[in-house]
Amino acid sequence: QANKTHMWGNMARVGDDVTLPCHFEPVMDAVMMTLEWSRSDLNNVIVYVWRSGQEYVKENDPSYTGRTSLFTDELKHGNISLKLSEVKLSDKGTYKCFIPKLNKQTLVELVVGNLTGIDGDKGGVVLQCESKGWYPEPELLWLDAEGKILSAGPTETVRGPDDLYTVSSRVTVEKRHSNNITCRVQQRNINQTRETQIYVPGKHEFNQYLYNMLIILFSVVYSARFVSRKKVMEEKRRTRRPKKGKRESSS
Repeated sequence: QANKTHMWGNMARVGDDVTLPCHFEPVMDAVMMTLEWSRSDLNNVIVYVWRSGQEYVKENDPSYTGRTSLFTDELKHGNISLKLSEVKLSDKGTYKCFIPKLNKQTLVELVVGNLTGIDGDKGGVVLQCESKGWYPEPELLWLDAEGKILSAGPTETVRGPDDLYTVSSRVTVEKRHSNNITCRVQQRNINQTRETQIYVPGKHEFNQYLYNMLIILFSVVYSARFVSRKKVMEEKRRTRRPKKGKRESSS
C-alpha cells in the first residue's frame, strides 16, 4: 500500500507540450533512483521509466515513444516531473508517478482539449469533483490558491446500497488569472480529509478558446478503502445507542 497519494490536475491542447508535476517532499536526489510513470487508468501502461541514472525504454508503451522525458538537470533537486510532447486526444487520462524505493505515488489527471468549433467569447472553466465511499456523509468544499472558499453549486449526495455516500459538486472558474483550485472532501466526525488539486491556466498562458464552458471531471480518488465497513458499522452502533438514563427492558 502506498505511503501517501497526491492528486493533481493539468490541461493541454492537442499538439501542445505539457508538464505533469511530481516532486520529492522533502527534497532529495533522485538521479540514481528508479522512477516510473504509467497510466493508472489503462492498467498501468508504462509511459516512462528512469533507472540507474538513465532512461529505460524497453518497457515503454509505443504510443509514447519519443514524446516523454524528465528534466534531468532537476533530478538532483527532487523534480521528477514528466514532459509530454505533442499531446494527443488519446493522452487524456490519469497518470501515476511512482517511486518504488519510497513506496510513494502522485496521480495527475490530464485533460486534453480540441479547439475545433469552440467559441471563446463565453464563460470560464467548469470543474466537477466527485468522491465516493464515505460514512457518515461528508462535506465538499472548493478552495482557490489562497485557501479561500469558492462559491459553487449545491453538493449532490447519493447514498448507495452499502450505506456509503458519494458526493459531487461543480464550480465555474473565471479566466481572470491562473488558478490552483482544490476540491476538499472532509468528514469531521471521523477526522478524515481528502483533497485533489487542478491547475487552470490563465488567459495569457492558454488559448482563450478552450475556456468555453470546458467541463473538466476529476475525482478525489479516496473511496471506500479509506472508510472501512467496520467504521460504518461502528458509527451506526454509536448513533443508535440509547440515551443515558434509559434502561433497556429485560425479558
